[in-house]
Amino acid sequence: MFRELDWNRTVFSLPAARFYPGDPSKDFSVRFHDRVASSPLGPAAGPHTQMAQNIVLCYLGGCRIVELKTVQALDEVTIPRPCIDMRTVGFNAEWSQELKLEQSLEEYVKASMLVEMLEASGALSTTPGFDRVLFDMSVGYDLEGIRNDRVAALLRGMRDAGKVVDRLRRQIPAAFKQYRDLDFTTRLGNSVTLSTFHGCPPGEIENIIEHLLEAHGLDCIIKFNPTLLGKAETLNLLHDELGYRDIRVPDSAFEKDVRWDQAAALTDRLGDRAAGLGLHLGVKFTNTLIVENNREFLPGSESLIYLSGPPLHILAMHLVRLFRRHFGNRFPVSFSAGVTRSSFPDAVALGLVPVTVCTDLLKTGGYGRLQAYHAELARRMEAAGASSVEAFIRRAHSTPEQNTGEHRIPEAVLHNTEHYVEAVAAYPRFGFEKNARPPRKIGNRLAFFDCIACGRCIPVCPNNANFTFTPSGSEIPVEAVRRNGSGWHWRRGTPLALEAKFQIGNFADFCNECGNCDVFCPEDGGPYRKKPRFFSSEQGWRDSSRNGFYLEEARVLGRFDDGECMLEVSGERVIFSGHGFHLTFDPTDPEGTLAGEAEDEVDLTRCHIMYLLLEAVLDTEQVNHVNGLKRRAR
Repeated sequence: MFRELDWNRTVFSLPAARFYPGDPSKDFSVRFHDRVASSPLGPAAGPHTQMAQNIVLCYLGGCRIVELKTVQALDEVTIPRPCIDMRTVGFNAEWSQELKLEQSLEEYVKASMLVEMLEASGALSTTPGFDRVLFDMSVGYDLEGIRNDRVAALLRGMRDAGKVVDRLRRQIPAAFKQYRDLDFTTRLGNSVTLSTFHGCPPGEIENIIEHLLEAHGLDCIIKFNPTLLGKAETLNLLHDELGYRDIRVPDSAFEKDVRWDQAAALTDRLGDRAAGLGLHLGVKFTNTLIVENNREFLPGSESLIYLSGPPLHILAMHLVRLFRRHFGNRFPVSFSAGVTRSSFPDAVALGLVPVTVCTDLLKTGGYGRLQAYHAELARRMEAAGASSVEAFIRRAHSTPEQNTGEHRIPEAVLHNTEHYVEAVAAYPRFGFEKNARPPRKIGNRLAFFDCIACGRCIPVCPNNANFTFTPSGSEIPVEAVRRNGSGWHWRRGTPLALEAKFQIGNFADFCNECGNCDVFCPEDGGPYRKKPRFFSSEQGWRDSSRNGFYLEEARVLGRFDDGECMLEVSGERVIFSGHGFHLTFDPTDPEGTLAGEAEDEVDLTRCHIMYLLLEAVLDTEQVNHVNGLKRRAR
């Protein structure tokens, strides 16, 4: 990354990608903001995503450097559910790796190819210079794991993805065959960020970076923990300055983590080592802060969780100042901590490279919030009389006298850092009172069908798992049948009315049950728990114990609380079968056409639900994850 970018030009990043506000060889134009603000924005991608569709959505939001999720040798882990609590400032109990290492590489290559296909389509009308995408890898968490053959293979694969590209290009659907012969990028990344566990010894960090420099020839970024500030300053900022007295940091976090003097010394040595190899070293502030789990939302099995959001912003900014007071502008500084629309221009003015936002995009609106980031930076630049990032850095916090001369970027960066950090802890938007109120609940319980149809659960999903569909009918019959001699006994209830303007579905393959849609849904219960869940494959449905459905063009497999069943469409009749029953009838006249066998009463409501889902979700006039797969298969 450092080989390809002038670090004095700020980059804005997301967990899955980063904004790059300006071609390295050209002045930044405020008109760029107008273009990006009007470009299509998709649902939110989650922190440190590994999924190709999320990376593409980041790109469509204006992102040009992809910050990939940390991979590790241990790629089979059990993650507590729910694992994200965004009700106030931001807490999580996540692990990094959720895909297998080989799957991770494939997702990254897919994303790169999809972006290049989008650019080749000509549909985006991107400004020259904004068609380039850079990938920054991330690895953890110890030297033994990073030396693992499979981790090494991923790092090699990112630098030469030719074999994966050739295999995937053959999978491009016929409808897009004109892109199969594109000269796809095969070298996806030249840089790597090291993420380590809290408590990783400084010697281990140094050995890992040396290994990545020497064995892989990669530019390296060291991500440090906020505990570098030390216990006294950390707690003073959290409790006294910001008012977050309910956030408790365990003493072990300070006892086990790298100290400031150790971090400064190893950075100094590794900077010399990288330079000697013709490579570059940078630092990143910061990792999340480990805190005690005194929340009722995240599982009680997790005694320690991780803090993000507004309070982390203050801690990380103080570390930026500490680092720059010691090293000046010797090393580029990447920033990731509680960035919002309001603080983004300030981070740009500090010359931070890149500026990463995670927590804010997990809130209502998802990536739709990015338009405000662009608009706010453009507004601040215009107010400063700046048409480039460099000019903005010079003018953001300078005096009128300084604006008249050639205020050099290095001095401006240091000046702006001191100015902003001195004032930022007093800004109300970062304090407890401003961030203590959780999203409003209205007291309703979510049901399988219908809700207030606000759609908030869609953009806040980190993995884009929730989607909408619209049934053609307005009600579902509620009825059951039982064999009565040679005939049938029917028992009916009030039909289930469908009154909402659309229904919510959940795509099981993308949902990791993080709970974020539950946080922002005004109703109780959680869309990922209560709404219809769909699987992409029959095997995936069979391997799961969760209620849900697998849809084919004329068949539905369903699992309800009381068991599994199957619906098949055969001409004008349907076949409904399950444990102890096998029935067939015309859905337009069930009572007049019902035939088959049943050992006990059969709830036909389930059949009507599955028939409705089959028609609505596979309706080609509506685009969703499920019918998209069927289109691709054809």
